[in-house]
Amino acid sequence: MRTQLDPDSIAGAKRITTQTLREMKKDGIPVSMLTAYDYTSARILDAAGVDVILVGDSASNVMAGHETTLPITLDHMIYHAQCVVRAVSRALVIVDLPFGSYQGDSKKALQSAIRVMKEAGVHGVKLEGGMAVEPSISRIVEAGIPVMGHLGLTPQSIYKFGTYRVRARDESEAETLKSDAAKLQEIGCFSMVLEKIPAELATQVSASLEIPTIGIGAGAGCDGQVLVTHDALGLTTDFNPRFVRRYARLAEIMHDAVTAYIADVRSRSFPSDEESY
Repeated sequence: MRTQLDPDSIAGAKRITTQTLREMKKDGIPVSMLTAYDYTSARILDAAGVDVILVGDSASNVMAGHETTLPITLDHMIYHAQCVVRAVSRALVIVDLPFGSYQGDSKKALQSAIRVMKEAGVHGVKLEGGMAVEPSISRIVEAGIPVMGHLGLTPQSIYKFGTYRVRARDESEAETLKSDAAKLQEIGCFSMVLEKIPAELATQVSASLEIPTIGIGAGAGCDGQVLVTHDALGLTTDFNPRFVRRYARLAEIMHDAVTAYIADVRSRSFPSDEESY
């Protein structure tokens, strides 16, 4: 007989695995996921006890300053993933396969996933899309690589959608999403992100699946939640969707610290005698 997980045991777990996430869903323990792209941030997140660290293609926005996630390359993602993995001893590390590295060619998709796993040492990959990318997901899963799916608003398809509005509000798109979610589970995804869909729909999909769902802008009925760390910590100030909760305002703190540093340099009060050799 399987014993239930204790939330405290999750916090103290030596390593979070895909099996851990499945057990968390069974026991009703919500999964926490945040993004990281560098060693220092990943080390802080891991020490704080976050369950999953996503090396997201949002690095294209918050690290490189691009308008969309499309410009970032597989080489860029591998570099960021390598930095994160060096810092992590507990969290499950998943990396986004970037635009152009898996769509329409399952052989290329497998090659991309293998490169990420071998060169970065992460624990799995995430792909956006439903049945359109089924061949790519199936081939990666068959090779023994864990895959996290991603349905709803898929930022790599932003030029197809033409807007970042909520997806699957109408019945037809909602039914397609439900069908895609079931298929992703069937072909072997260990989890999936549900982004910017109605909360009621996300709750229904989550309840229908055995694998955990991770929501972003999809309500509290998902099995876990993810945010871009730069948004959650207030490092970004020009991105304010309703699903972001600011847990700090680090941009303001950093601005004040830098202005104080400049003032101390100008006045020659830094460095002091105690800070000199």
